[in-house]
Amino acid sequence: MPRTSSLEAIVASKCPRCRKGDVFSHSAYNLSKFDHMPAQCPVCGLYYEVEVGFFWGAMYISYGFSVGIVVLVGVLLYYLANDPPIWVYLAAVTAVVLVTTPLLFRYARVLMLHLFSGVKFDPSYSRD
Repeated sequence: MPRTSSLEAIVASKCPRCRKGDVFSHSAYNLSKFDHMPAQCPVCGLYYEVEVGFFWGAMYISYGFSVGIVVLVGVLLYYLANDPPIWVYLAAVTAVVLVTTPLLFRYARVLMLHLFSGVKFDPSYSRD
């Protein structure tokens, strides 16, 4: 059975240690529960919050995603809509950020776990 790559685990929101367990309990677009995370991985038992307040750092990642969205939507509107009025920029950016908020939240946390938690992949936890 081929190993799951780190990128595949990040995209699928899987545990950084076993790359099998789900980091989130519900779908991203279940708006009442999109942020629910189990305390630990259901497969390997890794505690996701490696220290108190660990996920506060995910706010910076989410901010970076939002800045990227603002730049991308701004450039697309400028070139594809021939530089529309400012209210169009504001409405478009607001709409895109609101629609993608559950994904921004989730991927900021998953990236925080995979890149900054100090937890490394351990193949002994990934056996079925």
